[in-house]
Amino acid sequence: MRAALVGYSSSEEEQEEEGGSRGGGAQGPPGASAGRPRLPVPAGLPGDPDPDEAVSDDSSRHGGRVRGFPHERGNWATHVYLPYTAQEEFLELLELLVSHARTFVPSLAAMEEFHLSLSQCVVLRYHWIEPFVRCLRERLAAFHRFFCVADQVKVYTNQNKTRTFIGLEVSAGHFQLLELVSEVDGVLEEFDLPTFYKDIVDGFEESEFLLRIQWEQIRCKSGNKYFSFPLR
Repeated sequence: MRAALVGYSSSEEEQEEEGGSRGGGAQGPPGASAGRPRLPVPAGLPGDPDPDEAVSDDSSRHGGRVRGFPHERGNWATHVYLPYTAQEEFLELLELLVSHARTFVPSLAAMEEFHLSLSQCVVLRYHWIEPFVRCLRERLAAFHRFFCVADQVKVYTNQNKTRTFIGLEVSAGHFQLLELVSEVDGVLEEFDLPTFYKDIVDGFEESEFLLRIQWEQIRCKSGNKYFSFPLR
C-alpha cells in the first residue's frame, strides 16, 4: 500500500448526506401496485437532506469531481482519514508545485484541506452510522500518537481514472499507517463494505522533500457529520 498525504477531495467526499447503494444496506418496502397512487414521503426522516442541501451532479460546481456512485436518498458517503493542518513550509511547497504544474495542466487547482486516507469512500445507511462509529472507536482506542515523514512528491491517478492529483508519499511511519488501515478494514468487513485500495499509482515523477507530521487524531466523515477519535 502506498500512503500519501493528498491534496484533493475524491468524487465521493462531497458535503452531502447521500451516496450510492454499494455495500448493501436495508432494503425498502415492496412497491405499491401500478394502479395504486403512491403516498407522499414524510418530511424529516433520518438521513433525508434539508431542502437547502439538494444534491447536484454538476461536476463544474465541485472542482471537476465526478460522482463515483449514483445518488440515492438515505445513503451517506463515509470516509476515514487522518486530518492534516497545513503548515507554512507545506503551503510554500504547494504554491511551488501548483505554479509549475499549471504550465502543463492549466486547470489544476490547489485544495484548501488535506488529509491522509485510511479508507476509500464507502456508503452507509443512516442506521449504520452509530454502530459503525462505535466499532471504529473500539478498534482505534489503543493506538498512540505517532510521527510520519513524507519525503517524495508523486503524481497519482484515482481508481476511476477521472482525476490526477499530486501527493506526498509517506516513508517513516508507514508501518503504523498499515496497522491503522488494517483495523479500519476490519470494521469495513464487519459491515460488508469494500476495504482500502491497494496501489493506485499509474506512474509518477519524483522529487525530494521532507515533511514531518505528528498525527494526533483520526476522523470519520459520514455525509455532513464528523467524528473524531483522539490517539493516546
